[in-house]
Amino acid sequence: MEIAADAPQGLCPKCVLGAAAKATEAIPQSRGRTTAPTVDEVAAQFPEFEVLELIGAGGMGAVYKARQPKLDRFVALKILSADLMDDPAFAQRFNREGQILARLSHPHIVSVFDFGNRGPFLYLLMEYVDGVNLREAMQAAKFAPGDCLALVQDLCAALKFAHDEGILHRDIKPENVLLDSRGRVKIADFGIAKLIGRNASDSATLTQQGAVMGTLHYMAPEQLETPLDVDQRADIYSLGVVFYELLTGELPIGRFALPSDNSSLDPRVDEVVLRALERKREQRYQTVGEVKTEVDAITQSSNGESKGRGSDGDSTARKPPKSTPKTSRAVKLTAISAAASLLLGIATVSSAFVVDT
Repeated sequence: MEIAADAPQGLCPKCVLGAAAKATEAIPQSRGRTTAPTVDEVAAQFPEFEVLELIGAGGMGAVYKARQPKLDRFVALKILSADLMDDPAFAQRFNREGQILARLSHPHIVSVFDFGNRGPFLYLLMEYVDGVNLREAMQAAKFAPGDCLALVQDLCAALKFAHDEGILHRDIKPENVLLDSRGRVKIADFGIAKLIGRNASDSATLTQQGAVMGTLHYMAPEQLETPLDVDQRADIYSLGVVFYELLTGELPIGRFALPSDNSSLDPRVDEVVLRALERKREQRYQTVGEVKTEVDAITQSSNGESKGRGSDGDSTARKPPKSTPKTSRAVKLTAISAAASLLLGIATVSSAFVVDT
């Protein structure tokens, strides 16, 4: 079968659909001190669900794919580690976390449907995301500049909603950004979130009090230096790291190159990324809405590519694609998600909900 020249990421539509529908059986090993409950043990406590398989395990627990017959939908059932459940203080923090996560109803945030305890288990019932995480997608295919900008726009929209609700993520990284099989972007794992703004008098972290929370290369300096004094600007820093990595395939460590070096990227993107990565938070964007405004302006005017550096060397702007940005983005991100599923042989949600990564 001949592949059209304009096929997204060089993949034929039939291959994309086939890869997106393909299921695999890679189950990560638990890093906790206890083994994950068996499917039968979980099913015995949740008779209203058809518990199908273990799809991920980590230090904080395990996640199972289940079907909810009453609503005819698949869900992700997150069971907390028995080690953690033995701690009454953790159970209290977990219940508070569930209440906070239930407020986050947004198209670009993984939904939490229910939480609580059932027999020996503490659980979160979550949206099942059929796709891959951004790390796997980046390993499978390189994102075009316009796709990077579109993805960051969606991340900004999700983070702005969470921040307006008084919720800070604290661990934005490619592993916590999901692409479903239709190319939609969702942020996962607000499990180490901190309550900010609303209920500020109760400003306790939702994991261990005073602990440094996050992933080293994506953490803002203040998350290491003053972990109890962190606000939404820490998420903006982490978003800047992800943005840079999307554009270059590298982390912004040491004396790093500008994203536009050796590429057709609009130099204005450099300014956005560098400001998001300012070491002093006072010099960063103060809200994620400001980041989105800047990215929106670049997207609308140039599709992320430089107006002065066309491939033929002239000074004219490159022509935008004929399709609308959202249509083009959805098709391309679907192809990337499908390619990652095919090439990496992953379970569709195991990457999305492996806890404590």
